[in-house]
Amino acid sequence: MFKLPTLRSHETIGQPVIIHASMRAEKERLGFRTKVPRSVNMEKLRNGYLFPELELQHIEKYPDAKLISLGIGDTTEPLPEIITSTMANYAHALSTADGYTGYGPEQGNKALRKAIAKAFYKDLPVKDTEVFVSDGAQCDITRLQLLLGSHVTIAVQDPSFPAYIDSSVIIGQAGEIKDEAGRYRSIEYMNCSPHNNFFPNLSTTSRADIIFFCSPNNPTGHAATRKQLEQLVEFARQNGSIIIYDSAYSSYIRDDSPRSIYEIPGAREVAIEISSFSKFAGFTGIRLGWTVVPEELLYSNGFPVIYDFNRIVCTCFNGASNIAQAGGLACLSPVGLQAVHSMVDYYMENAEILVETFASLGYQVYGGANAPYIWVHFPGSSSWDVFTEILEKTHILTVPGSGFGPAGEGYLRISSFGHRDCIREASRRLRTLFQ
Repeated sequence: MFKLPTLRSHETIGQPVIIHASMRAEKERLGFRTKVPRSVNMEKLRNGYLFPELELQHIEKYPDAKLISLGIGDTTEPLPEIITSTMANYAHALSTADGYTGYGPEQGNKALRKAIAKAFYKDLPVKDTEVFVSDGAQCDITRLQLLLGSHVTIAVQDPSFPAYIDSSVIIGQAGEIKDEAGRYRSIEYMNCSPHNNFFPNLSTTSRADIIFFCSPNNPTGHAATRKQLEQLVEFARQNGSIIIYDSAYSSYIRDDSPRSIYEIPGAREVAIEISSFSKFAGFTGIRLGWTVVPEELLYSNGFPVIYDFNRIVCTCFNGASNIAQAGGLACLSPVGLQAVHSMVDYYMENAEILVETFASLGYQVYGGANAPYIWVHFPGSSSWDVFTEILEKTHILTVPGSGFGPAGEGYLRISSFGHRDCIREASRRLRTLFQ
């Protein structure tokens, strides 16, 4: 298999790396090749972050250093016992004749679909039959891309979660790279920065068939206001667009910002919502999420989108793990909800520590109030340079903002997922470095 060259410390994360020569040499060494061409869309993908390689390089260079990861948004705290015991009991019951279960409905356990509708959309007209349980929001992004096909046009927030763009490239929507910043020709990049309160100027935004929108946003941590989402829904209605609304971090909202796009009148006719148990309940390794497709959402020919999405799910997916779904039901029980909300509170307390740390050092800090991410501005510096300095001098792993899009240049994303002692130690190291 091809071994891609490892990024060196001076190479830019999120920027293309010239690898063709080494790949040609590898091909010559391997000898036999099939006659199957590589997908032209895969060839258009920019390199990923390669964080595992960067982390391993750093550990090899500093074997005695204690590396603190505030980079990848992975939960760290143990799951509540009510959730793990429920999954363990379900798994154990599979060894009995009465407790064994095989395939479940591809759309998900009916009890869980009802529980999701009740827990997250209790005051909204979301039906359990509109809820499709999955193995996570990121997988559903790809299933939605398969549903939509290669001929639709898309718009994304800039900066944004890379999966929206990468999946668009793979499916064939993105076109060619058009500039050094790595923008793709057929994607509409909606600038979301402090200058516009992290919400795009829709009056200058070109129409797109599909609008990917995440709130609270990854990476900026900004939760869109009700007024902003009203403008977004109206924009979609005027243009006949579909919003793919990612609410994976909605449980972290602390103010009156909407937690669902369906709180906005008219959204059921123009929006699909995806969400996840990953950050809400610590299910990053268990894998459980859901997508809501309203019955009112129609294609231009009047055909309901929900019918096609159901076909995609039944064709590409055999349903989420029964054990994971049992855990999901436990999360949404009264005791389970109280327990997982305590976990969310813990990560938000971490965020407060990190926000205060950078603010006290004189940096402009965004996010951290309604999301587990802190978006820190380092004016006049490249994201990669700041990332490298912090990693080399403090052994703290962060994420360069440029990896989330051109508008992320000059920023770092800091994750508040971590053990409290690691967060406090990171704060101490950062103060030592920047004071």
